[in-house]
Amino acid sequence: MQVVYHLGVHCTDEDRLLKCLLKNRGTLAQQGIVVPSPGRYRKPLREALRGLNGNPASAEMQEMLLDAVMDEDHAARLVFSQETFLAAPARALDMNLFYHEAGEKTAALARLFPQAGCEFHIGIRNPATFIPALFARSGESDFAGFVAGIDPLSLCWSEMVARIRNATPGATLTVWCNEDTPLIWTEVLRALADHDPLTELEGSDDFLASIMSPQGLARMQDYLAGHPPLNELQRRRVVAAFLDKYALEEEIEIELDLPGWTEELVEEMTEAYEEDLFEIERMEGVRFITP
Repeated sequence: MQVVYHLGVHCTDEDRLLKCLLKNRGTLAQQGIVVPSPGRYRKPLREALRGLNGNPASAEMQEMLLDAVMDEDHAARLVFSQETFLAAPARALDMNLFYHEAGEKTAALARLFPQAGCEFHIGIRNPATFIPALFARSGESDFAGFVAGIDPLSLCWSEMVARIRNATPGATLTVWCNEDTPLIWTEVLRALADHDPLTELEGSDDFLASIMSPQGLARMQDYLAGHPPLNELQRRRVVAAFLDKYALEEEIEIELDLPGWTEELVEEMTEAYEEDLFEIERMEGVRFITP
């Protein structure tokens, strides 16, 4: 059995990946892919992690967990998704690091089913937009206080990814950029579910529907139906062309007006992020999905 953990992060896909997979639960189950509903697994996993206290789960506990999270007798692939697997929003920047306990948290998740194959999937985001979005999610009212003690130019996703790799060397890790999600959405879904490539998932255009005008989406779907792409690269080019013409500007443009943050700082953070992505791409044992 492969156990798959989608780790978020916060303020990326907003549970759209999970919702799409849940829409196709019956189809995926026929291929041995089980996608439990969040209400079914989040509490049992949380309680199991707390009870294990760093130890691997016994065979008895694993059976109890499987009984709690799914009705099927067997799963070839079991998919969990939760953006708080690594931390609550208010703790995501503790110690001037992205998710400073990411290594410990993923190692603990891997110990829930120690004999199973383990995969981690994570979408990351430009710190220049991630930190403000995280602040909005945190419930805090003072941005200066929220970022006190944080050097935004020193925050590196590659450093967090390295901690996860070091803590769980036997697990596979898939990473993508939230900014690329409109172009790689179907590939990210397939990476999570590992479903038959010929299976078309219901709702696979739901993400595009949230950032594209209804007229543009309909035209794109009609075009793809009449001109089926031969491969993923062709599909991305079509999506990019229609997004360029029909994207909803209010959904894709982010205006930053934050105390202490200058336009120059945002540009520096974006440049540092792009360099960080090259570092992640070169990491051994990391699958990096790019357009």
